[in-house]
Amino acid sequence: MKKNLAAIMALGISSLVLSGCVINVGDGEHDKNNMHPQGWEHAQAENRKHIEELRLGMNKHQVLDLMGRPDINEAFLIQKSTSENEDEAGQEVQVLFYRTQHNSGDGKTTKDECTPLVFKAGKLIGWGDKAYRYVH
Repeated sequence: MKKNLAAIMALGISSLVLSGCVINVGDGEHDKNNMHPQGWEHAQAENRKHIEELRLGMNKHQVLDLMGRPDINEAFLIQKSTSENEDEAGQEVQVLFYRTQHNSGDGKTTKDECTPLVFKAGKLIGWGDKAYRYVH
């Protein structure tokens, strides 16, 4: 009886200990497009398709609902010294970058592989390189 009780306790303890073990396979890097079930090419095509549906003046939440999580995100305030229009000083600018092309096989998404979506005061004011250069 004592042997059975000891065996049951040992089994119970080992089950608890082993249930906390986790095996992680990978290099620790995360790339949203590599996690897409149909691959980065499909993710890029989806991003390009969704960009065609954008409209100027959409708020950030509408864009995020349509596009999903961006690959890269930047935000800054317009400084008075850099603004030609005094009313723009202090306004928040946010740029969301979505991967739309493939330039390098390094497994990393960079800005030159993305289309920037530019928001001022929470509204979409443009997308593409020209819009990004306008605020940057």
